[in-house]
Amino acid sequence: MARPRSFDRDQVLHAAERQFRAAGYNGTSVDDISAATGLGRGSLYAAFDGKHGVLLQAMTGYFARLAQGPRKMLDGPDEGALERLHAYLLRAVHGVPLAADVPPASDRAGAACFAAKMALEIGASDPEVRRLANECFSVVAAAVAECLRAAQRNGDIDPDADPDDLAYLLLSVVRGSDVIGAYGHSPARLTSIAESAFALLPRPRHT
Repeated sequence: MARPRSFDRDQVLHAAERQFRAAGYNGTSVDDISAATGLGRGSLYAAFDGKHGVLLQAMTGYFARLAQGPRKMLDGPDEGALERLHAYLLRAVHGVPLAADVPPASDRAGAACFAAKMALEIGASDPEVRRLANECFSVVAAAVAECLRAAQRNGDIDPDADPDDLAYLLLSVVRGSDVIGAYGHSPARLTSIAESAFALLPRPRHT
């Protein structure tokens, strides 16, 4: 009879995610993951098939959390959609967690998108990482675009504007703020960036 797992899988993957965030994929060894998670090398290979398997499972868990947070924050009636989008943008540029089970990071770099960080490091040579990162970005873009459509229906955004294009524009600002924030720019600067991006959203043309 197989021995039952004696560890909390989610806790292990959270710890591994923090390690990958701090040191990157190439800068993290199996021994580093073992130290971060408290699991021996043998257990890591048995449960996750090594370092790459741990990374893919950590990204999958991150994706599951990410899929819920923005949608919960942005969903709602057409009235108020623009205000929800504004609040989301301000939280996102500061790296504020959007899911209840994600603790705040202790530094701005640690709050940056985990999927984006891994995609930039190894996505070009790792199709699985690239696929997961694309899925992460796409699900957030879809939630933002739907909120923009609600704002259009409420008459707050130009009805001729493409909500998908606007969503990718806003998310480009958010991901760029990860870099700006990691370089040590002040929260006030990040807020200013978010407010400028929000102000540039096309509003209805009145005749």
